[in-house]
Amino acid sequence: MGPSNPADRSAALARPAETEETAVNRSAGPGPAATASADRAASGGLSTDAARPTGPAAVVPSATDHPPAPGPVAVSRRRRLLGLAASVAALALATAVSLAVGSAPLPPSTVWAALTAPDGSLDHLTVLDLRLPRTLLALLVGAALGLAGALIQALTRNPLADPGILGVNAGAGFAIVLGVALFGVTRIQQYLWLGFAGAVTAAVVVYVIAARGPGGVNPLRLTLVGVALSAVLSGASSTLALIDPRTFDRMRFWGAGSIADRPDGTIAAILPFILIGLALGLACARPLNALALGDDMARAQGARIVLTRTAGVVAVTLLCGAATAAAGPIGFIGLMIPHAVRWLTGPDQRWILPFSLVLAPVLLLVADVLGRLVVWPAELQVGVVTALIGAPVLILMVRRAKAATP
Repeated sequence: MGPSNPADRSAALARPAETEETAVNRSAGPGPAATASADRAASGGLSTDAARPTGPAAVVPSATDHPPAPGPVAVSRRRRLLGLAASVAALALATAVSLAVGSAPLPPSTVWAALTAPDGSLDHLTVLDLRLPRTLLALLVGAALGLAGALIQALTRNPLADPGILGVNAGAGFAIVLGVALFGVTRIQQYLWLGFAGAVTAAVVVYVIAARGPGGVNPLRLTLVGVALSAVLSGASSTLALIDPRTFDRMRFWGAGSIADRPDGTIAAILPFILIGLALGLACARPLNALALGDDMARAQGARIVLTRTAGVVAVTLLCGAATAAAGPIGFIGLMIPHAVRWLTGPDQRWILPFSLVLAPVLLLVADVLGRLVVWPAELQVGVVTALIGAPVLILMVRRAKAATP
């Protein structure tokens, strides 16, 4: 029952609703009435106070009458943290399996001994000289493709975009094919710089053409121009490889996408560029949340739209150029992983990017292990396996009714 005295009743209505529930709202996030505003606040600074009633409407029952339940934001955060921990565990398991499984399966004790106390035996050499470099390369390439895919989907606001949508992969591949056909390049250091040159050139061409339309650059125009340029460059690459048998022999496995038998120095050559691309991409997470609200709202929140998009394109170029130069064009990693991650994390890029960074190498390692087993003792290139896995999984994902959008 409320206060019987009219003066007491007026004082109760005027008194701020400083109860345990509002304390929970301040510390763990807004209640159900302000969930949407809280999500926008996380992305760029919209205040949750706008969605919280004030005055007499803000009076709530006391904590003794209705104990407050944890807000949905707190529950979502716990789920995300648990999901990230499970993803890291899956990555560790996939890494261990990649080191142990192959044409000659090795027990975990042998793998551990090879890593900690190598004795020069055949099994230890197999782990250290063949499987360890292959696994490390898969970790780097998978992380690069996963984060690049998440960035592209955020930049274009298209949940089915992938790193090839800006023509970056096709540009890198075409430059490398051209170098092999015209100059006979064979070293990874040469591949790397050709891949970067092609990726940068393709990204610049796409951006310049898209910017010439009315209204400047927008996600739809970037997508259309990127797809068109990718088709042209892919056709040119195939033509060069087919009319020159020597080129075709050199590009056969690289063109299918492979992390096996890479030249010495591959990891050292791509590592600095991938690390810079990863750092730059992760730094774009909060501004990308603001861009998801639209350009006008992002400007109102103080987001630097041109700087954010430029940094995102540079990160994608570094990541895709290095990954393509090292392993060839590997599809579906950057397309499938970020799209699936959004079902777990929601649209917040601060969670999508780290999840994609962890889960994409898991998929690449699993695909590589399957490629070693399905035609044992021979092997399938990992790019072929990712396509076989990714195509049906992507169809199932697209058919789901409530896929989150970036």
